[in-house]
Amino acid sequence: MNRKKKINETLKKRMKKANAKLNKSTKPRYISKAERAKLDAEAALVAETTDVVSDTIADAETESDAK
Repeated sequence: MNRKKKINETLKKRMKKANAKLNKSTKPRYISKAERAKLDAEAALVAETTDVVSDTIADAETESDAK
């Protein structure tokens, strides 16, 4: 491999790496299995409390309608 070709290849590699750093990936961030389980548990808890609150509101409305 001649000297010019080798120099050009190394410069191209450097430019490619620099451009890769500038362009952020559109790939979503990795979420570990434990973190996903934690998020699911939190979502279930929120859904459960929402159901309880909505049931309480519905019961209060039916009681006020009955009066």
